[in-house]
Amino acid sequence: MSHGGHGHTHDGTEGPGHTHGPPQQAMMPPPPQMDPLIQAALDEQFQAVPLAVQGDARDQAVCAKHSLEVCSDCGLNFAELNVFTKLIAQSNEIAIPPPPNVVHPNRSQAVQKTKEEGNTAYKQKNWLQAINFYNMSANIAASRNPWEPSALVRDEMAIVVCNRSAAFAAAEDYVSALVDADVVIQLKRPWSKGHFRKAKALVGLQRFEEARDAVMLGLQFEPDSAEMLAFKKEIEDQIEAQAAATRSPKLTSAPTPA
Repeated sequence: MSHGGHGHTHDGTEGPGHTHGPPQQAMMPPPPQMDPLIQAALDEQFQAVPLAVQGDARDQAVCAKHSLEVCSDCGLNFAELNVFTKLIAQSNEIAIPPPPNVVHPNRSQAVQKTKEEGNTAYKQKNWLQAINFYNMSANIAASRNPWEPSALVRDEMAIVVCNRSAAFAAAEDYVSALVDADVVIQLKRPWSKGHFRKAKALVGLQRFEEARDAVMLGLQFEPDSAEMLAFKKEIEDQIEAQAAATRSPKLTSAPTPA
């Protein structure tokens, strides 16, 4: 089984969206302005509350006149507010998200580093080690915070999982290679490399007609790809060879004379 074509993913031109350094932080838009009508309604309903803050951590609101958390004389009740304040103060794990589209540079570097280590292992034909590095890279990419750009996550995951599909195919685990190829297509359908990897896995599974369909779909996105066109010819030759073998007459033994 030929596993040619993998070098296209590992030669430093790993598809659209690939970068070799942490992405630039996006410029933040100015905060939205309050609607004047809403602001006027809030001003009209605003009512000053006489409160004071006490406690060692200054985290307890009380009536300013009587220093009570619940003051019936002033009609004030700060009990719920104080409970909420203490919950926030005691929870060190509540993450306050930064502005949207902020990228964690260390995570970008970790994704790139582990992916390159997988590429090195692949070139050395150490398939299992390559798969392990790609697993690490994919896990790091998938652990990005929700506020980081989703397009960045898709690009990183598509490249890493595409490389892992090639490593699975080289290790002759064609089912896993096919699963990864389908994931790549879901992440970046217009990227022909995912369809190429799917075709490679299907050929490994001797499913030549489906492999040809996968290549044809990939060629819709990159019709001039020499790699895809050459592989399409290989698959069609395999299909023709299968058909010729089916058409060949079977040899039968001559009858024994009486």
